Amino acid sequence: MTFVRVRLALDRLPPGAILDVLLKGDEPLRNVPRTAAEQGHQVVSQAELPGGVTRLVLRRKG
Repeated sequence: MTFVRVRLALDRLPPGAILDVLLKGDEPLRNVPRTAAEQGHQVVSQAELPGGVTRLVLRRKG
């Protein structure tokens, strides 16, 4: 479900735009970066934050 929300957010952005995503939990951390890359988006960075949160920065394809 998390990637569905990320995908909808990416779809609203112009090509090349940046999306900053906060993820919590193992499943979103495994699935969101992988699925985004499979769909042609670029994973710009991924960083662990306090409290078990991961900050993922994606660039929309295009």
